[in-house]
This record gives sequence, C-alpha cells and structure tokens, in this order.
Amino acid sequence: MKVKTNKVTKNYNFKGGGEQNPTNPKNPKKRNIIFLSGTRADWGKIKPLVQVIKDCKEFDYHIFVCGMHLQKLYGQTFIEIFKDGFENVYLSKPYSHWDKMDLALSHNIKEFSHFIQTSKPDLIIVHGDRLEALAGAIVGAFNNIPIAHIEGGEVSGTIDESIRHSISKLSHLHFVANTEAKARLLQLGEKTESIFTIGSPDIDVMLSCNLPSLDMAIKHYHQLERFHKDYAIFAYHPVTTELDDMPKKLKAIFQALKDSKQNFLCIYPNNDPGSKLIIKELDRLKNNPFFISFASIKFEFFLTFLKHAKFIIGNSSAGIREAPIYGIPAINLGSRQNNRYKPQAGIISSSENYKDILDSILKAKNLKPPKIKTFGDGKSAQKFLKILKKDEFWNLNLQKSFVDIL
Repeated sequence: MKVKTNKVTKNYNFKGGGEQNPTNPKNPKKRNIIFLSGTRADWGKIKPLVQVIKDCKEFDYHIFVCGMHLQKLYGQTFIEIFKDGFENVYLSKPYSHWDKMDLALSHNIKEFSHFIQTSKPDLIIVHGDRLEALAGAIVGAFNNIPIAHIEGGEVSGTIDESIRHSISKLSHLHFVANTEAKARLLQLGEKTESIFTIGSPDIDVMLSCNLPSLDMAIKHYHQLERFHKDYAIFAYHPVTTELDDMPKKLKAIFQALKDSKQNFLCIYPNNDPGSKLIIKELDRLKNNPFFISFASIKFEFFLTFLKHAKFIIGNSSAGIREAPIYGIPAINLGSRQNNRYKPQAGIISSSENYKDILDSILKAKNLKPPKIKTFGDGKSAQKFLKILKKDEFWNLNLQKSFVDIL
C-alpha cells in the first residue's frame, strides 16, 4: 500500500508497507542499489554513501526504511530521511513485537523479501550490527543478490557482535573502517579482494564544514537553552544478556547522575529488550532541572552537541567512536562496548556502581584528551563511489567460500 503524501507530515498510514514518491521503472542501463536503514544511528552513518549514489548518474537507488524509524515512541525518524531530500524511499510495515528480537527479525525478513521482488536490486547495502541489517543480509543471500556490509569486522561485547559477524558471513563485499577490521574479516575466512578499507562514513559528516553551530542546534532544540551551553550527554542502551540486573544498575546510574548536579542532555535508548525500563527512568526526570530528554536528535545536531559537550556518559558507541574524534571525554559504563576500543586517555571505563560513576564524572570534567583519527579521513563516500564505478567490483562470484588462514 502506498503512503499517500508528497510532503513530510505526522499523518502516515501504517496499515501496510508503501513507497513514498514512487519512481519511474528501473533504467536497464543503470545498476539499482538498495540501502537498508532501520535506525536513526545507521542512517546518520550511511547517508553520505546514499548521497554520492544519488548524485551519480550511473546508478539508481532506493532506501528501504524499517525498524525504529517507524515507531512513534522514537519520533518516527524516517521523516528526517525525507527532510534530507531523498526520494525513492520505501516505508516498511512496522513490527508490533519490537520487544522480541526474533519476531522483529522474522517480520523484517518478510517485509524486505516482498520489497526486493519488485525493486530487483543489483546490490543490497546494509550497515552495522542491528537485526534489521541481518534481515537484509539473509534475504539478499537467499535470493542470490550481492550484499555489501558497511563497518563489519568490529567487536563489542554483546549479542550485537554476533549479529555483526553473522552479517559479514552472509555478505559478499565489505567496506570497513580500518585495517584492524579488515584483519578480523580475514580471520572469519573472507577474501582479501572482497574487503575495502574506506573509513567510517560518519566521519565525513563529523569533519564537514556544514555542521550547524551550537547556537543553531540550541535554537532547534530550544529546551536546552536553560543549560546555557553547559551540559554533558547521557546515552545508555540495554544489554540484552544482562536484563535481570538492569533495574539495580539503572538505580545506581540515575542516582549518581542526579547527585553529580551536572546538566544532562539525555537521548532515548535503542529499541532492544529492556529499553522500556530506561525510558521509564528518563520520564521520571521530566521535572528535574538538570535533565532534558529527547526521543531522538537529528544526526548533524547530535554531532554539534557532542562536539561542545563537557563529556558523554553511557554505553553508546558514540562515546567510543565519535567522542574521541572531537577530543571529548567519554565515560563507558558496563560491558556493552567491551573489546571495542583500546585503553586511551579520553575514555574512562566505569562499572555501573554508584561511587565508581560519581568518581568517573569528576575525572571526566578535568580531562582534556587529544583528538584522534583512527576511523577515517572524512573521504569515505568518495572512496566508496570510486570502488562501485569499477567494473571488476561487479564481477563477483555469489558462491562464497571460506578462506583458511594457514
């Protein structure tokens, strides 16, 4: 079913999947590339890649939108994709069992399978370690469609890592952030010629001169005016293998945050099981002057807020990946990002214990870490496009084989 609107509104009908601004029939002379986006986070990371494909006359593109993007609780962030000027966007039917990862996976497999039957892609591009990306990789592999995985070969410490490696094994092509990620894919038995090191696409946005100023960002999110540019960021996601301990951990975390008397810009967690508990705790702080919560923040505005924050605390990858690029201190709580980073001056590892958290906050306020550049030089999108333009890129064998390391 088609979404009957040509502009971005809040009145979308989700009784079925549908395509916004349907395009003309596929040009047989162009290769058709499908990008899959399931969350606000992966959209910020793949947007530079979508943009260069959109601007290139040699390719057609479509964006399959699913997952968190479609949920009212998180602000229906698919709207931002339209605001970014992209057409050829297909809205999946939202899943109702968003707190059950296996049911959400099966739902996305069904929806995406239906979509590719009509869109006939030459290449499916997925990102990261979310279940929506796994659904896209499964559908592509079972339908003999080449799959390219963005930012494979990385480690964390939760079920996300297993999902990421599963996607890599289903994918035919890999665009990785650095040589360490490439080495891990080689350990997984992937072919050297199928791995391309381009850096993290979000670094393109981070190092861009087009980010909004802090004044512009605060004007857009006017609730933050009362912080007078003095704030830290809190972003904490559930760890699906530690749900039984979550109530106890959340009690300690939020008590420490409150007792620190620090202003906090808080962002809702992802939609993994356990997220409702975190959102409930954030909602309890609505009348606390030290806390302002948002269901979601547009990626470019988030980067501006991060760039000017005192520090970031939680277990989001933003503290591991993005914060060091800007030289912003990060407090990494718990196990979610285990193994994802090497010890460095700007990242403080803390347990989810009240005293440890307070001590870490005090330490972070006095840190001035150097900026690092280990995930790219801001030219990922151009490197990506250059690779796709080569004829040999498309001459791949869909039958994968494991490469032993002797």
